[in-house]
Parts: sequence; structure tokens; C-alpha cells
Amino acid sequence: MNILTQLSKYLFIVFMLLFALEDYTYFGHKTEEKRKKVLHKQIAIIFITVILGYVIIYLNTQNLMTLLLLAGIIVYFIVTLSCYRLVYSKASMLLVNNMLLLLSVGFIIIARLNLTEALKQFMIAAGGTIVAFVIPVIIRKMKVLSKLTWFYAAVGIAALCVVLALATVSGGAKLSLSVGGITIQFSEIVKITLVFFMAAKLSRDRSFKSVLVTSIVAAAHVGILVLSTDLGTALVFFVTYIVIVFVATRRPVYALAGLGAGVLASVAAYYLFAHVRKRVTAWKDPFAVYNTSGYQIVQGLFAIGAGGWFGTGLCKGAPDTIPVASKDFVFAAICEEFGAIFCICLILVCMSMFLLIVNISMQIHNRFYKLVALGLGTEYAFQVFLTIGGVTKFIPMTGITLPLVSYGGSSVLSTIIMIAIIQGLYILREDEGEELERKKQELRN
Repeated sequence: MNILTQLSKYLFIVFMLLFALEDYTYFGHKTEEKRKKVLHKQIAIIFITVILGYVIIYLNTQNLMTLLLLAGIIVYFIVTLSCYRLVYSKASMLLVNNMLLLLSVGFIIIARLNLTEALKQFMIAAGGTIVAFVIPVIIRKMKVLSKLTWFYAAVGIAALCVVLALATVSGGAKLSLSVGGITIQFSEIVKITLVFFMAAKLSRDRSFKSVLVTSIVAAAHVGILVLSTDLGTALVFFVTYIVIVFVATRRPVYALAGLGAGVLASVAAYYLFAHVRKRVTAWKDPFAVYNTSGYQIVQGLFAIGAGGWFGTGLCKGAPDTIPVASKDFVFAAICEEFGAIFCICLILVCMSMFLLIVNISMQIHNRFYKLVALGLGTEYAFQVFLTIGGVTKFIPMTGITLPLVSYGGSSVLSTIIMIAIIQGLYILREDEGEELERKKQELRN
């Protein structure tokens, strides 16, 4: 068992390295046949990785539930890949592969930490994927989506107000509500509605008045989150607002004004909220406050250091000594047992996801859908940055989860829905390309 565990950590690194390499060489292949071979290699890596991970966990725990969960995950992956190929022949399978790889890494590390949480994560991911299969059809067929501007704003503000009024405080912030034993974090869904609102508003009118109205509504979203002291999500909303306004108007003055306001708001938050001051203090010198606010960061840094380049091996580290390891600090847990090389490749896969979404956005002609794709991609990329930056002490910790990898039902559900929306936009782009090609052919004839 020890030999297999030690051997597996090198295999995990090789598989992740190959997967990331295929991500970045995919578009370099000119023929469709070569691209399909890349996709097939990635699928094989996904299955081998998750099987190897769960076998190692089973050998170390002797818990039969591990193998049952593995069987469920394999079926889920097969069904997801088959349905996308059969139902949406124009879908981006590269995007699907990246999603499944990140989910598989999450399933493995969460099962290593807490098998019950891994089972819940799997069930939510499977249920979310079933719902997500309908979304590309909605994107493709419902032309009214760009006209529901104030509906998106009303839903987002109402959801955040409900959390502000009814949620209990956790970690210094009001984050979620428990309904029938199910915890729901409404801000994860509002990430989507806010992007749709800003895209709908600015795709039709880019005047100063329209930008001002958009800014007021976005500020209302951020303000409610600030009152809830959910400052991590507020920061994600703010950065997304800056990017969408700048791209829609192409006027740097708006971006600079927004950044200036953001700096002032950050200073104000430092003096207004005690838990923000604690996080900044812990970020500056976590060892000085090791017994209080710095404990989590220090344990995370110890885990990253203990893992080194190649990791301690799955189930051979001590990531369970990190508070909330399966959520906020999942990256530290992965670093300890899988190693820094593996995690660098993981970051590259996350970057590939963002670049793929930006590429889709750039090639869409419809301005509304272009801004939607860019906004969702910005939220994803900035959330990855906040999570990894906080764990590695590059920036103060914000309490944001790593999309598709960290434990959290609302987070994984909203990310799967976001990816399904991107898939719908990709299919729409393919439709536009076919229509353009048809018109060119008619002109030639």
C-alpha cells in the first residue's frame, strides 16, 4: 500500500501535467481528428485520476462507501460526456473536460478529508448537471433574455436582502440560509443575475446615464453584501462590474473611477469591520497571532511547505489539521498531498478555462451575450485568484471557495450553471458561424 501511495503521487503529477499540456496545445491542431484525439486523452486522464485517487483512499480507510461513491462518479462522468455528445453536438468538449477534471480533483481531496461531504458534493454536482443540460436550449431559443434587465436586478437585490435579514452569522459574515436542512448561499446565484443585468443594460445603451444607472444597481448589490460583511463576494461583484463597464464603453475613465472608489471602500471596510482588521493583521504576520486569527493561515503554509514539489502522497499528509480545509483552504490541502507541481498544473487548467471563455466571448457577435460570457469568465477567474492568493498569503484571506474543487453545494451548483451558460453561448456562436458560412456560399452561387 505504501509503495502504491508513493508511486501514485508521481502518476498524479504526470497526468495533471499531460492534461494541462493538452489544454494549451488543443487549438494548435488544425484538423478535427487531432483535436478529438486530444479530447480522448484528456477523458482517459480524468477517469484514471479519479479511479486511482479513490483506490488509494479505500486502501487507507477500508471504507466500502469509498468504492460505491467511485462507481457513482464514474457513471456520472460517462453520462455527462455521452449526453453532451448526443444532445449538443456543437458543445465545447474541451470545456466539459476541464469541468470534469476540476470536479474529480475536488471529489478526491474532499473524500480524503470527509467522505460524507464528498458524497453530498457528488449528489449536488450530479443534480446540478441535470439542471444544466436544459440551459443551453434556453440560451439558444429564448431571445427575450436580453430584455429582462430589471427582472435580473430585482431578483438579485431581493435574494441578498433575504440573506441580510434572515441569515445567521458564520465566520463574521452573513452568508447563507438553511431551508429544510439544506444550506443555500444566495450570493452564488446572484453572481449570475448581476452579470445578466449589467450585460442587458449596457448592451443596448452605453451612454453616461446608462452607466450611472448600472453603477447604482451594482453598488446596491455590493452595499448589501458589505452590510452582510460578505466582503469576498462583494469584491468579486465589484471587479466584474469594472470589467463589464470598461469593455462595454471602452472608456478607461470609468474603470479608473471605479478602481478609485474601490480603494476608498477597502480603506473604509478596514476601519469599519473588526474581522477585516483581523484578516489583514493575520496576512501581515500570521505567526504573531498564531493562537488566534493567524492559526488557519499558518497551518495552510505548513501544509504547502510539507508537501514540497511532489507532495507527501494521498492520505499521507495531515491536511485535516487546517481549519475548514475542504472549503476555504482546499488548495493548501491539495498542495500538501499532491505537491506544488500538481498545483501549478491545476492553476494552469483554471487559467485555460478562463481563456477558453474569453475566446468564446470575443467571437460572439451579439453584444449582450458577449458581455455575459466575459462577466461570467471574470467572476470565475477572480474567484480562483482570491482563493489561491489568500491561501498562499499573497493577499488577505477572503473566505472564497475554489470553483468546482472546494466543498460547497451552492458554489459547485452555480459554477456548473455558469459553465452551462457558456456552453449555450458557444453553441450560439457555432450557429452564427454556420449562418455566416451559408450566406457566403449563397453569394458565391
